[in-house]
Amino acid sequence: MSDATLDTIPATKAKPEDGTARPVSFRGGGFAPKPRRWVGLVVFLVLIAIAEWGTRAGWISALTLPKPSDVLQTFQELYASGLLFKHLGPSLSRLAVGAALGVSLGVSVGILIGLFSYIRAGMVPLVAALFPIPKIALLPLFVIWFGIGEGSKYALIAFGTFTPTVVATYGAVDNVDRTLIRMGQSFGLSWFSIVRKIVLPGAMPGILSGLRISLAIAIILLVAAEMLGAEYGIGAYILQAGSLYDLERLFAGVVILSVLGVLVSGAIAIIERRLLGWRT
Repeated sequence: MSDATLDTIPATKAKPEDGTARPVSFRGGGFAPKPRRWVGLVVFLVLIAIAEWGTRAGWISALTLPKPSDVLQTFQELYASGLLFKHLGPSLSRLAVGAALGVSLGVSVGILIGLFSYIRAGMVPLVAALFPIPKIALLPLFVIWFGIGEGSKYALIAFGTFTPTVVATYGAVDNVDRTLIRMGQSFGLSWFSIVRKIVLPGAMPGILSGLRISLAIAIILLVAAEMLGAEYGIGAYILQAGSLYDLERLFAGVVILSVLGVLVSGAIAIIERRLLGWRT
């Protein structure tokens, strides 16, 4: 009997020599992952402990990696002085506005491309031409168009999140099971009902997966935008620390961005549990 055939056999109970039955775990159980949040925390703590021990022992140069305890002390100083929120507030505002514009427009255009042939024929070549362009390279152009203020930063983040969101969205719409659509048509559902009850729920997993990538790109572009003409912001803070070769402050800024990325990913995970509970 081949391995492929064995994979299709449902879980049964094996009977050892004593006659007692014991359950046999299903080999495909990996497709239903269970939450193990503490594992990720342990990995972070182990890496931090190795970095602390290595820098104190001397086999990691202080010019390469600061001690995590010194970075933590820098966080405490940032919080006590109020500079943490002075830099974090503008960054969150720029990220929220720019990402909201890019994601909402990208999802809308992606759905239209997935549903209408003429829009697909006109927009897919345009998106394919825009997608490979390094968005950071367009920052000087956005500064010329929108000025050195907030407008250029919003535009860069919005444009950077727009194209990957479009690609993920119309790809998710294309991957909806056509059998379900034909079933809805056979039951006499209207076009709008099929889109609302079949296409959008079926495409939502792919759309949310695309949002993870788009929002990560938004954070990267946020830093790039704030390094040009911004007095406050995480990017400006990192640029100032790098120019002074202050590794503790620089790594503190990097850690803030990392935590921001984790929080964004967690927020999307919450949305997935709310919107995609029908998959369980």
